Amino acid sequence: MSSTRPHSLHHVNFPTTNPDRSKEWYCKIFGMDHVDVSHLSDTKVLLLSRGNFELHFTPVETMQRMAPYHYAIEVEDWDGFLAHLDSLGVRHTKTVERPQNKSKFCYIHDPDGTMIELTHHDRREELERHAFRTF
Repeated sequence: MSSTRPHSLHHVNFPTTNPDRSKEWYCKIFGMDHVDVSHLSDTKVLLLSRGNFELHFTPVETMQRMAPYHYAIEVEDWDGFLAHLDSLGVRHTKTVERPQNKSKFCYIHDPDGTMIELTHHDRREELERHAFRTF
């Protein structure tokens, strides 16, 4: 039986005014690895991977205002990740908890000002079991 349901989000691509700075920041903050694709083509796209998702960055001369556009990254250990950010001096907004599912979120910005929502679901396994039931 065929399915029209998506498997997962593979990657997102954002602009960056400084690929080296973005590579250093994302590797430090999210533990990502740089994947060198320069041998495949003459593309200047920066490709970073965590294995289960990728972030791509296209170099640009000037950054366009992106707010309120953003993407969200689910973190496994909320308190541990916020402590990691604090230890690196990365500012984040106040944590908000959604009462309907006890999930938490806050926002950070990368060096180019791209907004990133950090989110955590205490009941992740339960949510995954019930995901896509309505599709």
